[in-house]
Amino acid sequence: MIEAAPFDLVVTGENTSGAADLELLRKIRRVRPHVRLLILTSESTPADVLASMREGAFSYFSTPYSRSSFAEMIRLAAAGTCWDDGIEVISATPVWIQLLARCDKGTADRLLQFFHEMSELPEPEMDHVGTAFREILLNAIEHGGHFDPAQFVEISYLRTRHAVMCRVKDPGEGFSFDEIKHAAISNPPEQPLQHQHYRDSKGLRPGGFGVLITSRLVDELIYSERGNDVLLMKYLSVGGSHIDTQAGNVFVPDRRD
Repeated sequence: MIEAAPFDLVVTGENTSGAADLELLRKIRRVRPHVRLLILTSESTPADVLASMREGAFSYFSTPYSRSSFAEMIRLAAAGTCWDDGIEVISATPVWIQLLARCDKGTADRLLQFFHEMSELPEPEMDHVGTAFREILLNAIEHGGHFDPAQFVEISYLRTRHAVMCRVKDPGEGFSFDEIKHAAISNPPEQPLQHQHYRDSKGLRPGGFGVLITSRLVDELIYSERGNDVLLMKYLSVGGSHIDTQAGNVFVPDRRD
């Protein structure tokens, strides 16, 4: 059917595996290189998700999944008149990923869905890391890249036995915390909404809580001197003990760590 007609969007059946859908994607690319393909599967591995990113899948959902998120991704896939990927994988293993992402909201949404599928973090770490990464990525795309599709952010994701690290570098000139009066992180304790008055005076949309939210969800939030390069770190623990996922050992840290 795909050879006979130029479909805009293909959605795979959820009863197939991620590996089978990946092989279908490769076959489609040979005859219709610009068709958007959204993988929906009941059987998946992080390696399958990474490979789908490399091969240019539009998005990836494994069961169970959020139907509202799935519907929004379908809308996003159908909205553009001409599709190009916007995500370039530089290097990737399930524990160390480096890529470039185009500075637009749609690409950010797609990238967040890919990361959700391959993170395999325990709760509540998955929610914390996912939310923190989303806030920093959107900040980088909006304030560093100014939603310019000709610009890209650099992203690295590392998973160790005891921690997850995300690094996001935007193409902007950077900032200092003394300059961001529009952000809630700059508010004095006695005026928790001071930044919103500043945003109102400048005609900015409501918001400005991204950095503050992120600082509460991760264990380390480190900015470079210029401010356009940020590292998030979340320690993985169960009941206060760090888990060695490879050796099966448990390390109970000193409270000073």
